[in-house]
Amino acid sequence: QVQLRESGGGSVQPGGSLRLSCVPSEYSVSRHCMGWFRQAPGDEREGIATFDYDDSVTYSDSVKGRFTISKDNAKNTLSLEMNSLKPEAAAVYYCAAEPRRGDCTYANIRDPYYKGQGTRVTVSS
Repeated sequence: QVQLRESGGGSVQPGGSLRLSCVPSEYSVSRHCMGWFRQAPGDEREGIATFDYDDSVTYSDSVKGRFTISKDNAKNTLSLEMNSLKPEAAAVYYCAAEPRRGDCTYANIRDPYYKGQGTRVTVSS
């Protein structure tokens, strides 16, 4: 059974940084589309970044230039480095995996086939 385990959430001041990690079980980060989406209370899911099997990446405009998605195939780990965090970035962040064929984009990853339990990020002073 595929499971996605996130870690790295927490509380940070505006302008600060956090690094999220996702370790899948029964799933290879090197072979399929993976990414991150987030959801703040009362808001819809927002896809923010993807990393495809061919190493192509996509970012939403809201995080482009500040967030970096990466993966370590040897460790089977997906990561999200988040810099210059803004208060509006506060949300629960979910690791997502999409094995079905289709476009691996930040817009599509918000409704993935698999998702983790989420890790909360708080941005406040």
